[in-house]
Amino acid sequence: MSERASAGGLPLDGELAAVAARMSGLLLSRETVDSVLELIVSLAGRAIDAAAGAGVTLLDDVGVPATTSASSPLVRAADALQYRLREGPCLAALADCAPMRIDDVTSEGRWPRWCAAAAGAGLRSVLTAPLVSGEGCHGAIKIYATRPGAFGPADERTLASFADRAAVLVANARAYERASRFSERFKDTLHDRDTVTLAKGFLMGRDGLDEDAAFDRLLALARTRGRTPAEAAADLVGPAPRKG
Repeated sequence: MSERASAGGLPLDGELAAVAARMSGLLLSRETVDSVLELIVSLAGRAIDAAAGAGVTLLDDVGVPATTSASSPLVRAADALQYRLREGPCLAALADCAPMRIDDVTSEGRWPRWCAAAAGAGLRSVLTAPLVSGEGCHGAIKIYATRPGAFGPADERTLASFADRAAVLVANARAYERASRFSERFKDTLHDRDTVTLAKGFLMGRDGLDEDAAFDRLLALARTRGRTPAEAAADLVGPAPRKG
């Protein structure tokens, strides 16, 4: 492992820790997180001298893995082999939510098809750590090397530190996305309510009804037409203009 990592922790450790602390209470956009993940990947590759490349794999909303950040084409190619063959250390780290290490792909028996393909591409050693938050495993960060036995326990600790930081960012990005979806649903609910209110006012004025009777009339129209109350209201008065 490099002197920078062993002597004083991770490179830029203080800066990264401060950034992670500030971000831990924020709702971050996916674009913001992607840019910071690129930084984390770059620093992880520099912190561990033997690394020929580093990258991050994230799971999407339905659990499909994809490489989000990569420091070299070698990483993307090795990852693509895992996704195509449906086996490999990164996928195992995701499935088991546990770190995985390969000292030499030519003697590794757990993922024979991927190891054979990786050896053919010039890879020999792999280290990967899952991105874990209170919500579960979001993905994994991994480093590849072109010589056997490239990574040891100190490198595992270093990569785990990067994984902890990346996990905070990804968890917050997903919280942001959930909040955005909730906000849109909330806007839709308010819009439907306004449309119903307009329709009730229209029926009250046209037919001389009180508010309760107007709402009952709207519900009857909705049942007759097989529509929701908001849809029946829009049929009467048109959709209410959205606010904001």
